[in-house]
Amino acid sequence: MRPRLFFPLSIFVLALQSVGAIDFQKEVRPILETYCFDCHGGKKAKAAVKLHEVQDAADIYQHAGMWDKVLVELRDEAMPPDDKPQPTPAERERLIAWLDQTLNHPDPTVLPRDPGRPFLHRLSRLEYNNTVRDLLGIESQPANEFPPDGGGGGGFDNNSATLFVPPVLVEKYLAAGAKMLAEAKPERLFTTLPSDAVSNADAARKSLTDLATRAFRRPVEANEVDSLLTLFTQADATGESFEDAVRLAARAILVSPHFLFRIEQPRGAGAHRINDFELASRLSYFLWSTMPDAELFRLAGEGTLHESAVLEAQTSRMLQDPKARALAENFAGQWLRVHELMTSAQPDPGKFPEFTPAVRDAMLAEPIEFFHAMLREDASLLHLLDADYTFANETLAKLYGLPGVTGDAFQRVALTDRNRGGVATMAAVLTLTSYPRRTSPVLRGKWVLEEILGTPPPPPPAMIKSLPTSDKVRNGLSLRQQLEQHRADASCAGCHKRMDPLGFGLENFDAIGRWRTTVAELPVDASGEMVTGEKFTGPAEMKALLLKRKDEFARTVSEKMYAYALARGLESYDVPMVRLTVKRLAGADYKVGTLVREIVSSYAFQHRRGTEPLAQQQ
Repeated sequence: MRPRLFFPLSIFVLALQSVGAIDFQKEVRPILETYCFDCHGGKKAKAAVKLHEVQDAADIYQHAGMWDKVLVELRDEAMPPDDKPQPTPAERERLIAWLDQTLNHPDPTVLPRDPGRPFLHRLSRLEYNNTVRDLLGIESQPANEFPPDGGGGGGFDNNSATLFVPPVLVEKYLAAGAKMLAEAKPERLFTTLPSDAVSNADAARKSLTDLATRAFRRPVEANEVDSLLTLFTQADATGESFEDAVRLAARAILVSPHFLFRIEQPRGAGAHRINDFELASRLSYFLWSTMPDAELFRLAGEGTLHESAVLEAQTSRMLQDPKARALAENFAGQWLRVHELMTSAQPDPGKFPEFTPAVRDAMLAEPIEFFHAMLREDASLLHLLDADYTFANETLAKLYGLPGVTGDAFQRVALTDRNRGGVATMAAVLTLTSYPRRTSPVLRGKWVLEEILGTPPPPPPAMIKSLPTSDKVRNGLSLRQQLEQHRADASCAGCHKRMDPLGFGLENFDAIGRWRTTVAELPVDASGEMVTGEKFTGPAEMKALLLKRKDEFARTVSEKMYAYALARGLESYDVPMVRLTVKRLAGADYKVGTLVREIVSSYAFQHRRGTEPLAQQQ
């Protein structure tokens, strides 16, 4: 085994600063040819990693995901393999510096122009509930009776690729339509009523046109209204009242694909900008999980919504609207996985009788209230790593030992103990990443790697011996010592060296998130050592180390929010777009509003592919 090389930070920084002077063809490609092309060049390239195809930065951006892995392999000295010729330290350093600069500071003029594979996007259950609320003025939630939506790419249930339409759902749509129309506010259905000057047919046409326009989220065609009016006329001819005849036609609107799906029409063969009505829907379902409001409809009708200044102003307006809470509930709730608290977390009631339904609900509300406040205040995303405040009601404050908080309403609470603060120290996360009778440093460390740093470990090997379900001392060994013994196994050591220290840093919090100083009558050992050699003790010091990796965190959040906003999993060609966003975030104090605006203004958000495969469009 060759000795490991760790480049001093100062040398690496100097290398990055000078990377602009590197000539790829003269200085980088020869290194790749010498050490990499034997295995990763030509038609039989190993693992389908074809490094020989790159000629410039634009080629790297087309396969950024692959080159991202190359960068990791070079940094970890995993490649070239030990039995192959090795680059000199200077050559390796040059490759790392050039790749890091190219991938993490991309040139916006040569970014891939691919908005991603289009899908027919069915309204998720949540989107359906919110849409009929705003369309019909009802407070019931009919989609709660629908089959669950599955999580798709990016980990969100609004992923277009997984929003199928099983036969039972069609039946649910039909039943829900009739029930909702009976509950709907009359002014939402009957915008025009018959009178001496207005015939039944004319009043119905106007009412159905207005309803269909809002339901389809675009202007409707005359033939679409004619079809609806035929239904009205048939019911009217049989003696149905005007209202009941309109409701019958309205049922057709509520089961139309144009209502149930967010349809975007291709316009020509090539990738193109979506129209303003489609943009209004993308924006409203991203930020509000519901249909566009009257202001967005107005601007779309005027054809000005896509203008940069108008779009930015609308984004800011929408983030201040109470409906932006949907972004906190649906994006942050799924990204942080705290919604699983309602189903997966089962603290032992004998050991943790304090975990009541009221406590569980308060735990779930904390990160949602926190993220919603960040949206309103345009706070730094780094507050998610560490903050001197949180949101709590009396129930949660009692669990945390915070004085002066009364009532059921959530309120902003100052934190004087810096061990608490940030999402990793919130009770929802701490409970979710614990077992019923004890904490789990492994689960907690894995959660930090996945959701904070975006570096998930691989699945554990098969047939690994399980650890005890309680934190009692066994054979003279504390739980921590048992874990250390467990990771002595070579097949476990690699991942556990990354996960366990992060989990140990949170050991002062018990399995439902309360602060503790002892476990199994022994003092809590909350010390850890990162694989980079950095040591810490306790959550405050651990969070300080995470803050040093703020760009990794910003990249994780950006990847997650792009996937949520685009309603699809990210692809290799999306990587440079995300990295450019991270670069701009760093220059804007990592403000959450900057991230939202970067996404809304991105090529991928405002464009769609045409009728031909992308390979034929280029």
